Amino acid sequence: MSDLEIEEDLARRRLDRRALGRVLGLARPEWRPLAVLAAIQVVLVASIFIRPWFVGQVIDHGFTDGVVAWGLVALMCLGLTTAWLCRFGLAGVAQAVGGRIAARVLNDLRRQVFDHVQRLPVAYFDRTRAGRIISRADRDVDALEPVIVHGPPELLSMLLRMVGAAVLLWWIDPRFVLAMLPPVVLLALGMRLFQKAGVRLWGRTAECKSRMTAHLVESVSGVAVIQGATAEGANERRYRALLGDLDRSAVAGAWGWGWFAPFASVLWAAGIGVLLWIGAEDLGAGRITPGVLSQCLFYVILFLGPIQELGDLFEKAATGIASAQRIFLLLDTEVARDPADPVDPGPVHGAIRLDGVRFGYDPARPVLDGFALAIPAGQRIAVVGATGSGKSTLVQLLNRFYEPQAGTITIDGTDLARLDQRVLRRRIGVVLQDNALFSGTVLDNLRLADPSRRDADLRAAVRELGADEVLEALPHGLSTPVGPGGAALSHGTRQLVCLVRAFIADPAVLVLDEATSAVDLHTEVRIRAALARLCRGRTSLIIAHRLATVLDCDRVVVLEKGRIVDDGAPADLLAAGGPFARLHAAGTAG
Repeated sequence: MSDLEIEEDLARRRLDRRALGRVLGLARPEWRPLAVLAAIQVVLVASIFIRPWFVGQVIDHGFTDGVVAWGLVALMCLGLTTAWLCRFGLAGVAQAVGGRIAARVLNDLRRQVFDHVQRLPVAYFDRTRAGRIISRADRDVDALEPVIVHGPPELLSMLLRMVGAAVLLWWIDPRFVLAMLPPVVLLALGMRLFQKAGVRLWGRTAECKSRMTAHLVESVSGVAVIQGATAEGANERRYRALLGDLDRSAVAGAWGWGWFAPFASVLWAAGIGVLLWIGAEDLGAGRITPGVLSQCLFYVILFLGPIQELGDLFEKAATGIASAQRIFLLLDTEVARDPADPVDPGPVHGAIRLDGVRFGYDPARPVLDGFALAIPAGQRIAVVGATGSGKSTLVQLLNRFYEPQAGTITIDGTDLARLDQRVLRRRIGVVLQDNALFSGTVLDNLRLADPSRRDADLRAAVRELGADEVLEALPHGLSTPVGPGGAALSHGTRQLVCLVRAFIADPAVLVLDEATSAVDLHTEVRIRAALARLCRGRTSLIIAHRLATVLDCDRVVVLEKGRIVDDGAPADLLAAGGPFARLHAAGTAG
C-alpha cells in the first residue's frame, strides 16, 4: 500500500475530493475582520472605477478650441491623485488585516492538527511516517492561506470589477456587454475543466512533497545508522528519486494548468478587439465622445482583467485544496476513544488479569491467542522469551495503546476498556528500552510526570531513588540540557531519568520493557538499585534479557509464540530444568 492508501485505511474513509466548503468553514470564526476586509475591497474597487471618469473629463472638457481649462484639469488631477492615494493606503490596511486573519486561522488549524495528533492511537504512528505528519501541520497548512484568507477578498474584488464594468458599459452601449458574453461563457467552462484537472495534478504534487519530507525526517533522525552503514550514497539516490518524482509531478501540474493563461489571454485580446470595433462605430456615428471611448477602454480592461488574474488564483486554490484534502483526512482519522460511561477505579492495588486475550497487529496473524495470565497485587514478575514471543505486546495492551481483539484485561477486577485512558495511564507507569526525553533540562523532563512539583521535590525524588550520584554529576547537575531526544546524555543516564520520572508519577503498576539493556556494568548496578526501590510495594511487570534482573523477581513467565511455556519462582524453574533453565544455561533470558 502507498502512504496515502495507509492513511485512508487508518482513517477508514477515502480522501475527500470536495474539501472547499470545509476549507472556507475554517475562516468562519473570523467573519467580522473578513467583513472589514470585504468592505475595504469595495472601496478599493470604487477608487479604481472613478479614475477613468477623471481622465474622460479632461479629454472631453479640458481642451476647448485650443484653450486649456486649467481649473478643470487641476481639479481632475487632484481627484485622480486622491483616488490613487486611497488605493495605496487601503491596500496596505487590507494587507495588515489579511495578515492578522491568516495568523489566527492558520494557527488555530495548526493547534487542531497538533491536538488531534496527540490523541491518535499508537497504531497510527506505527504505520504512518513522521515526515508525513509534519508535512500536514507545516507545508499543507501554509498552502491554505491563499484559499482561506486571500482568495475570497481577491475573488470579491474580481467580481466587483466585472459587475461594475458591465453595468457602466451597458449604460454607455449595451452592445459592449452583449459582445463580452461569449468570452465570459468560454472562460467559465474553461475554469471548470482546468480547476478539476488542477486539483488532481497538484494533489499528486502534494503527495510527492509529503514523501520527500518523510524521507528527509527519517534521514535526519537516523543519520548515525546511515553513516555507520556507509549508506549515504544509496540514501542520496533514494532522495534523488523522490525529487525526480516531485519534479515530474510539478511539471505535469504546470503543463496541465499552464494552458489556462494563454486561453485567458486569447479571450482578453478578443474582448479588446470587440471594444475597438464597436467603439469606432459609436464614435463615428457621434453616439459617444473620445473621452467616453477612453472610459470604455478602461472599463473593458477592468471587465476582462480578472480573466487573467483568475488563472493565478485558481492555481493557488487547486494547490490549497489538494493540501486541505490531506489535512482533513488526518483530522478525520478516529482518535483513541474512551468509554461513554467510564468507571472510577478508586484506589488501585494493582492486581492484573488477562483472560482469553487474542491480539495481532495483523488480525489474521495473532501474536497472542487465548492468552491468560494473573498477576497478584504487589508481585514482581519477569516475562522472558525469544523475540516475537509477545513480550512487548503485553506492554502495548496494558496501556491500551492497542485494544485486544478478543478477551479481557482487568486491573483490580475492572476491565481496562471501561476506564478513562488518562486515568489508566496515571496508574500504570512504563519505562521502555527506547526511552524518550524531550529538549530541555533534566528537571524539565522529570516535571513531565507531575507539572505541579517544585524543583526541590524533584531533587528529593532523585536522591530517594539513588540516582543523584549519576544525575547530580552531570555538567550542570539537574539543570543540564538533555539535547534533542536526550542525545546529550548516555543511554544509561537517560534510563535513570526515565526511572525517576516513573517514581515521581507514583503508579500502582510498573511496566519495565528492557530497562537495563545496552548499559555498562557500573550503570546497570545503579539502575538495578533504582529498580529495586521503584518496584517496592508495586505490581511490577519486567520484560528483560539480562538474567541478573530476572533472578531478583518473585516470579518468571516464559513465553513462546504467544503462549506461556514456563511459570514459577526463578529458583524453582531452574531446578525443574525446563524452558527457563535452558535459557539460563544459554546465558540469556530470551
